[in-house]
Order: sequence, then C-alpha cells, then structure tokens
Amino acid sequence: MKKQLLCSSAIAFGVAAAAPASAAEWNLDWGGFFNAHVAIGDISGSAIPAGVDPDGDSLDLLQNTEIIFTPSITLDNGIKFGINIQMEGSNGGGGIDGIDESYMTISGSFGQFDIGSENSAGYKSMVAGPSTTALFINSPSISSFVPFSLVHAGSFRQAGLSSYTEVAGNNDINRITYYTPSFSGLTVGVSYAPSAGVNAQSGFNGDRNTVVSDIFDIGVNYGGSFGGADVSFGARWGTGNAPTGAGGDPETWGIGAQGGFSGFSIGGSYAENDIGGVSGAGDQSGWSAGVQYDIPGPWTVGFEAYLGEADLGAAGDTEYSAYQLGARRNLGPGVNWDLSLTFVEAEDATGTLDVEGTVIGTSINLSF
Repeated sequence: MKKQLLCSSAIAFGVAAAAPASAAEWNLDWGGFFNAHVAIGDISGSAIPAGVDPDGDSLDLLQNTEIIFTPSITLDNGIKFGINIQMEGSNGGGGIDGIDESYMTISGSFGQFDIGSENSAGYKSMVAGPSTTALFINSPSISSFVPFSLVHAGSFRQAGLSSYTEVAGNNDINRITYYTPSFSGLTVGVSYAPSAGVNAQSGFNGDRNTVVSDIFDIGVNYGGSFGGADVSFGARWGTGNAPTGAGGDPETWGIGAQGGFSGFSIGGSYAENDIGGVSGAGDQSGWSAGVQYDIPGPWTVGFEAYLGEADLGAAGDTEYSAYQLGARRNLGPGVNWDLSLTFVEAEDATGTLDVEGTVIGTSINLSF
C-alpha cells in the first residue's frame, strides 16, 4: 500500500522534490531603500487642485521608502524557493496594511515562476531611456511636486505618463508568471492574471463581469555586450477581457532600448494603451528619451524627457510633457546624492485647463 501511494504521480513529485531538503537551510535576506526628497516648486495654471497652495511657490518634502524581505532556500536538487514581500515605509501605498508586492518565486534550470501579487512579465521586461535621479519622470512620481491630476494625460501604469504600462493600468494584482532561462542574454516571460480586482489578500477571483479579467501579458528582454558597448532591449504586449458591456477589450504594447559605451548611456521607449471601454482615461501613448554620462569619479549627469497624450474622443487630446536635467554623486556603498531641475506641463485640448511647474530638488538615496 505504501509503495502504491508513493508511485502516485502527484505525491511522487512532491516527495522527490522535498526529500533532499534536509541539508538545505533558509537564507533570511532583507533589504530596501529610503529616498528623501527636498524640493522648491514654482507652480501655476488654471487647474490646481483644491487643497494645494494656489501660489504654487513652496518648499516640499517627499519620502519614498520600502523594506523588502527576500528569504529563500535552495534544495539539494538545485530548485530555489523564495519569497518577496515589499512593505511601504512611508504610507499605506499598496494596501491598508502597507504591503506593496507579495509573491513567491520558484527557480532552477527550467527558468523561474512568480506566483502572487506582482507586476506582469511585460512590465518587468521593458527598457527605457536612462534615469539619473530618483525623482523619476517616466512615472507619475513627479506629481508629488507638480499637481496635474485635474488635467493629466494619463493614469497610473498607462502610457500617458509612463512607458512602463499594464493592461488598463492594473498594478500588483495576483498573477502567475513564467520566465525562460536566459539564452545568450535573451529572456521571454508570460503572465496570466484571473482578475484585475484581486490583490494578495483576496481569496476569490471577484466578479469578472465588473472588472478586467483573464489578463495575459508577454515580455521579451535582451541584454548583451558587443565590442565594448552594452546593449539592452525590451518589448511587451498584453490584453484582457473588458467588463460586461464596457466595449472593446483593453490592450497595451511597448518597446524600448538602451546602449552604453565609453561612459555614455542613451536610450528611449514608446508605449500605447488601448483602453477600449474600460475607463474614461482614453487611449494613450507616450515616449521617453534620455542620455547620461558617467564622469570619471563619483559624478553622473544626464538629461531625460517624457511626452504623453490621451485621446478623450470629442473632448480632444490632453497632453503631458516632462523634462529633467539631473546629477548624481556616489557618496559610498548604497548612498548617493541627487540634484535635479525638472519642468512639467499638462494641458487639455482647449488650452483652458493647464498646470505647469518648475521644480528644483535634491535628495539623499539609501539602498541596502
């Protein structure tokens, strides 16, 4: 009887994988980052949100911090099991309990599986122009200093504000992702999420009639060196089923590349979100471009731009643009100091609603 049970395919696999674990031990790694920004902004426009200083000239502070727990164990058969739990240190972002991303990894010669609340393979495969400072403009991060929410050209994880997109702007939802082993620098990843309404704490897939469901993403990433030049490339595509009666299904796609040589890095990206009938944010597109120079010694300088727009149908297109000149000084292992000059503008199709701002900022960034 015992022999017959052990020959059952499901039990046999589980026992075969777990039995050699007696010699393995858990590696209780953890780390994180703390970015402390101080900036002076000169903000103006006709659509400054309520609660924001209408004069728009003030000194502001922003902290962005996470503690990241990454325990793992490698069994004697070479399979590695890991956990990634990211806890927000400054606010409740990512959930009421402050947990941002929470997922399991299973990796080995077969590649890697991610299971849990995390961004898609498409998002994580993308490449864009180099960013010199931690006050990113290929992201809505700059909105902490320039409040363009009433006229912005996009929304979180959509191309109007960033080329790092997700289908209908979903973020850190429960999904399963598989990445192939690297083939001479080339990796392919695929992701599936049952429902955009499910995060790490949810127990069911939710009502698929009311949210985007069956979300599929694919990403391709390549990194290599040729004759002293470093090259990276990324591309992604994704789609999902729209809620009942919402119109067309949402899609997103993007492409980006970056190259480095003799201390210079240069690159860019382009992305689109076809929202279908999912939200009022409209179909969106945007592109980034950047150049960076690593000066011999502790300093790195760079310039970056992001331009995006959203098609709101009869209301016309809203436009968004951001430009940043930045410098970074390495002060020691995991410690750097940023200086930045950033200009941001958002405007609706008629030109009657607009916000623009110039921000001079500095930050200390710690990573451990």
